[in-house]
Amino acid sequence: QVQLVESGGGLVQAGGSLRLSCAASGRTFSNYAMGWVRQAPGKEREFVAGSSRSGVTTTYATSVKGRFTISKDNAKNTVYLQMSSLKPEDTAVYFCASRATTYTRTYRQAGEYGNWGQGTQVTVSS
Repeated sequence: QVQLVESGGGLVQAGGSLRLSCAASGRTFSNYAMGWVRQAPGKEREFVAGSSRSGVTTTYATSVKGRFTISKDNAKNTVYLQMSSLKPEDTAVYFCASRATTYTRTYRQAGEYGNWGQGTQVTVSS
């Protein structure tokens, strides 16, 4: 499995932007579909965005579509989540996740990812 380390979380006002990064090491990054999943206090983990192995295909939860952008850079072994027009309900711990795959597809369920980073806190104030 790749090792995943997230960064870029923090406190931001509603309407603001943040970019999360997830650096991967240990395996061939281009063999992994990647995703971002979040977990708010007292709630289950929620899929946010996913990228195919190549980064060409992406998918988003309805709640973030049009505001968040996932991008995968296989040359830098990094996946990003650009978040704009943030809302207080976006407050959560954001996890980067990976899934080794031979398919050129995305994955939309948190349970489909087998490997996780430690998470980074995003807090959006109203």
